[in-house]
Amino acid sequence: MRARGRRGVVFGAAALLLLALAGAAAPLLAPDPYVTDLGARLAAPHAGHALGQDSLGRDVLARVLHGARISLAVGVSVVVLSLLVGATVGAAAGYLGGRFDEAVARVIDVLLAFPGLLLAIALAAVLGPSLGNVVLALSLLGWTGYARLARAEVAALRQREFVQAAEALGAGPGRIVARHLLPLAAPVLLVQATFGMAGAMVAESSLSFLGLGAPPPLASWGAMIDEGRPFLLVAPHVVVWPGLALALTVLALQLVGDGLRDALDVRSPRQQIVTT
Repeated sequence: MRARGRRGVVFGAAALLLLALAGAAAPLLAPDPYVTDLGARLAAPHAGHALGQDSLGRDVLARVLHGARISLAVGVSVVVLSLLVGATVGAAAGYLGGRFDEAVARVIDVLLAFPGLLLAIALAAVLGPSLGNVVLALSLLGWTGYARLARAEVAALRQREFVQAAEALGAGPGRIVARHLLPLAAPVLLVQATFGMAGAMVAESSLSFLGLGAPPPLASWGAMIDEGRPFLLVAPHVVVWPGLALALTVLALQLVGDGLRDALDVRSPRQQIVTT
């Protein structure tokens, strides 16, 4: 990995670690994010409130820190569910082939043909605004990327000698896929998961901005941006801080993803087999 890449990974990982620690310690670091003070509506940053107060007099710092917990929880949940479903379905399709593989490929193509955010908005609107429904909607759409990668890699390795040897020894499809094929695709899936988490956090903020995500008064970065939008000119701090937190988090994830791709020397597992 080049020096610039290493610095990017270190910066990104450090930023994510600080964000996670700040979110976990939010109740200790900041006051209650739901306490209102109508006498201090839209107050600029000052000694008592380092990042100012919003349209209801709530502490912006407290809401940004508590919003980190929501964004990280949604991002991790979506990635875990999408990865489990996508890797399982994609690996099964790549190994079994035939009509099942064709059916999975067509489903993936159909879902990827539509703008993901629009489908997420439609699903969230049908399911109703809640964090659980946001995770479900984004996971129902997010599994396709992992399935496509797993399917391609497993299909490419299907006829390799080590697979045939495992079959000759009586190993079943599930064991072969889980113990021999998916580990070879793990680096590619890990890099995809890093970028997928960034996308999930942006999507959650977008849905919350549209009123389809975290219901009030939960402190979501997207909801904070939406609530502060009418006051952008008179109190920009209400929008700037949650927007900056989201942007820096996504940047950190992108840097970590790029670094992992270089550090793990992500290539196709079929290339790894050829060279070993």
